[in-house]
Amino acid sequence: MSIIFGPINSRRFGKSLGVDLSPTKKQCNFDCLYCELEPAKTMEAYDDVVSVEEIMKALNGVLEEHIDIDVLTVTANGEPTLYPHLLELIDEINIIKGNRKTLILSNSANIHKESVQKALLKFDMVKLSLDCATNRCLKKLDRSHKDIDVESIKEGMLTFKKSFTNPLIIEILMVKTLNDSAEEIEELNRFLLKLNPTRIDIGTVDRPPAYKVRPLSYEELREASLKFDSSLPIYIATRKKVMAKPSTYSDEEILDTIKKRPLTQEDIEALFDVVSQKRVQRLINKNKLKVVDSSGYEFITLNR
Repeated sequence: MSIIFGPINSRRFGKSLGVDLSPTKKQCNFDCLYCELEPAKTMEAYDDVVSVEEIMKALNGVLEEHIDIDVLTVTANGEPTLYPHLLELIDEINIIKGNRKTLILSNSANIHKESVQKALLKFDMVKLSLDCATNRCLKKLDRSHKDIDVESIKEGMLTFKKSFTNPLIIEILMVKTLNDSAEEIEELNRFLLKLNPTRIDIGTVDRPPAYKVRPLSYEELREASLKFDSSLPIYIATRKKVMAKPSTYSDEEILDTIKKRPLTQEDIEALFDVVSQKRVQRLINKNKLKVVDSSGYEFITLNR
């Protein structure tokens, strides 16, 4: 049983140490088609619970060996907010974390629950998944446990956001033909404009999935991102499937492209050739473009 995993070097957060709240098996209220874990029956509560004492003993032991950790990432083989002692655990972690940041990765299914919100408010960063904005998609793609309702998830996020002043990151994992339609993106966009999260990460299947599903290419993710409102801070979280060669853009075309969607340096390297990349830098120097940090990622956007 391995409760602690890593460290993992993260470009966004530095050196991250993982804390697995379900180290023995998958325990989740979703059975997502794209999950890298084997299919498992959904549940509404853990039936195999590791004690807070065991977790803290394992964490303290690893921190004695690795003193240069930047982030403690709470996750699970499944859903960490199903862990019944989450509030007690984050209180214990906060006592010993020092200058380290805390992050939790959740599928959002329990975000409407007051007890879950109370625990998540004690984290430095919260990352919530939102693959679907309709119940039809939620049942088909995320294969949620009975009685989980997407409207409760959305209302829970809005309530949580009112109290949470630290970075709130939303993750959308797109699967071809399941949640990449114009209709589904429109529903996601409408809600995200209300939520106004710190950043939105859009990715796709990049590990062997539990079920047969197809990923989107970088170009398709880029096209999907353009269907969201340009005010939303969207980061395309994969570069593995860039097929097209970088193109030459004029100053006007660069400004028009970035007006539609702020770009990261990785986006610019994927889309723009060397000459165009130099034009981007000149536009930054002329204050027509600016660089904005968003929870570990730098976006190049218009300097309005």
